Amino acid sequence: MNKYPREHIAFITGASSGIGLELTRKLLAEGWQVAALNRSDFPADDINIHSAVKSGSLRMYKTEDLADYDSLRRTLEEIKSREQRIDILFNNAGGSFPELSYSKQGREKHYELLTVVPYIILTELKELLKVGRLKTVINTSSSAFTFTKEFSIETLERPKTFRKLMGPYATSKLALSLWTQAIAPQLAKEDIMIRSVDPGGNNTLRKGKQSGLPLLVAVLMKLFFPPPTHGAGKLYEGAVGEHRNKTGVFLLKGQVAELKFKDQALNVLDRIQAIYEHEYLQRGER
Repeated sequence: MNKYPREHIAFITGASSGIGLELTRKLLAEGWQVAALNRSDFPADDINIHSAVKSGSLRMYKTEDLADYDSLRRTLEEIKSREQRIDILFNNAGGSFPELSYSKQGREKHYELLTVVPYIILTELKELLKVGRLKTVINTSSSAFTFTKEFSIETLERPKTFRKLMGPYATSKLALSLWTQAIAPQLAKEDIMIRSVDPGGNNTLRKGKQSGLPLLVAVLMKLFFPPPTHGAGKLYEGAVGEHRNKTGVFLLKGQVAELKFKDQALNVLDRIQAIYEHEYLQRGER
C-alpha cells in the first residue's frame, strides 16, 4: 500500500551521486517520495537520505549494470510490482567513459546507456506514469552535442573513432534528445509530457573514479564549475517550471533550443524501438 497517497512520486535513475543525488535530496526536502534506480549505494554518511529510506519516502532499487538487459529487466519487474504510480520520471543515469567500450548486447556503451536504456525504462514504466498525476518524463541531455558535425545510426552503434566527451557521449545525448522530440506526439495521446534538459556544467568529479573527460575539461570543471545542486535545479525546473506544458522540446539554459539533425529524429526512434522489441522483449520471453 502507498503510505503517502497525497505526495508526488518521482522516479530517478542514477540517484546515488552527482546531479541525481542532489535532485533526490531536493525532492525529499520538498515532501516528495522518491523511487531510485541505482548501480551503487547512497552515501553512508547522509543521515537525511537514510532516514528517508527508513521511513519509506525513499525507495532504492539496484541493478548491477543498467546496460545489461537481463539485470535491467529483473529490476524493472521488481519496480512494476512494488510501485503504485510515477508522477515524474527522471531518466538521469549516465556518465562518460574514458575509452571505447561495448555493452553486453554489442553496441557502443554510451549509446546503449544514454540513448537506448532510457527508452526501455520509459516504455516499461509507462503504465505507472499513466496513473500518475503529473505524467512527465525528463531526459537528462547535454549541450556537448553542439559541436557534433556528423550523425548517423551506424556510427552511434559502432563508432569508427573515439573522442572523450565530444565523441560517442555527445552523439548519444543528441540521439536521446532526438527521440524525445520524435516520441512526444505518441505520448501526448496518453497525456504524457516529455522533455530533454541540459543541466549545464556541474562539478561531478568523484575521488577515485576515472573520468571520461578530456584533461583540460576536468581541470576547468574542478576549478570553475558549480556543484551538482546547479544541475539538479535545472532538471527540477525543466520538470515543473515555466515550460511544464510543453512536450518534445530540448531545454538549454532554461529556454527551448533547436536541435541539430532533426531530420534523423524518427530514424533514431525507429531504431531504438526495434532494439526494444526484438532484443529486450524477445530475450525476456526465452
